[in-house]
Amino acid sequence: MTRTDQLDSATRWASDDDRWQAVTRRDPQADGEFFFAVKTTGVFCRPSCASRQPNRQNVLFFTDVDAARQAGFRDCKRCQPGGLPRELTIVERACAALDSDPQQRLTLAQLSDAVHVSPFHLQRLFKRVVGVSPRQYQAARRGAALRGALQSGADVTSATLDAGFGSPSRMYESAAAELGMAPSAFRRKGAGLSVRYTTASTSLGYVLIAATDKGICKIAFGDDTALLVDELRDEFANADLRDDAAPLAPFLAQIDAYLRGTRHAFDLPLDVSTTVFRQRVWDALQRIPYGETRSYSQIADAVGAPRAVRAVASACATNPVALAIPCHRVVQKGGALAGYRWGLPRKAALLENEAQHERDVATSEEPTSSLDHAA
Repeated sequence: MTRTDQLDSATRWASDDDRWQAVTRRDPQADGEFFFAVKTTGVFCRPSCASRQPNRQNVLFFTDVDAARQAGFRDCKRCQPGGLPRELTIVERACAALDSDPQQRLTLAQLSDAVHVSPFHLQRLFKRVVGVSPRQYQAARRGAALRGALQSGADVTSATLDAGFGSPSRMYESAAAELGMAPSAFRRKGAGLSVRYTTASTSLGYVLIAATDKGICKIAFGDDTALLVDELRDEFANADLRDDAAPLAPFLAQIDAYLRGTRHAFDLPLDVSTTVFRQRVWDALQRIPYGETRSYSQIADAVGAPRAVRAVASACATNPVALAIPCHRVVQKGGALAGYRWGLPRKAALLENEAQHERDVATSEEPTSSLDHAA
């Protein structure tokens, strides 16, 4: 959004006369920019409300919903100014416009014209509902198209053009963030990559830890080492996978210390990539203190997307590195345990383990190691 767009939104309906003109036109572009209330009915509405228009002398204007409510006015049942039905419709239309042609790159001004709202309002609304900006949404869509084309066997050049990157140089600028590796390596399912892994027995079952030359790419728990390794092989089908415990021993030691309660945070180099929004969620998870929990809605608020609770849950569910990104510390609003990629019993055990060590940090007995390398 340009500075001109911001100034236009801030000044277009700056006076009550301008606002009244928008009300008489039922201008949808003014929705969200201000609200009008009618003194004779005690109701406040959006500028585009289809209800019978009031007399000018009975109208007051407010910049937001809270201000209108604090003044004693109630929501109009017809246009629902305090709800999301219209906002959701606008965002759905915007998403449809962005999805219609992955190769087309719409500017914020072009997208706002397509859905008939101001660029400033669309930017703010889209981010509130979806959790990311229209530009980030388009980037994610291009990344998804690129992944799909590469997985279907298309060569890198064709996949680049089909995904709408315009040029190979532009695609390579964002490939690492979208794919987690070079496009050619992604197409080959990790061919050319060297991935070391090992498994070990813990109080939570078996753990698998895997790393590229850049850092840890997977930490997973399970009840069967063979299944854990099979899952890794499926993700990196053509990579050079090596069962090599020695270089991973320091990382396993950190997991051991955490499970014993002598370590509360991890210092692991991570090699994980995802969408912009999911990375923001993962960053927020890493800021949850040891022994504490947060609700999905609290995490959504923390990343500036209070409406994106389901997207937060999805980001937790796709976390590839257990413990290092502590998605086990996210619970439902009332404190109940929700889903966990590695099983709810493990989630409950992890939270109880943290709570117990917080209650008993002064223990003098040295616990025995919780890790024994699996055969």
